[in-house]
Amino acid sequence: MYAVIETGGKQYRVSEGDAINVEKLPYQVGDSVELDRVLLVSSEKGLAVGQPTVEGAKVVAKVEAEG
Repeated sequence: MYAVIETGGKQYRVSEGDAINVEKLPYQVGDSVELDRVLLVSSEKGLAVGQPTVEGAKVVAKVEAEG
């Protein structure tokens, strides 16, 4: 399963357990972040492509560090 998300004007392909570097977000280290600009979701059920986003889809992430 993976998703394509958009944040900071860039797109990222993410899967569970991935670590990515994104543009500055207004959160602190340790905070949980819900990214709801999900453009595509691929799972065992198939492929969901948003127009422009997949309705009801979100990616939950944790801020690990600032840099």
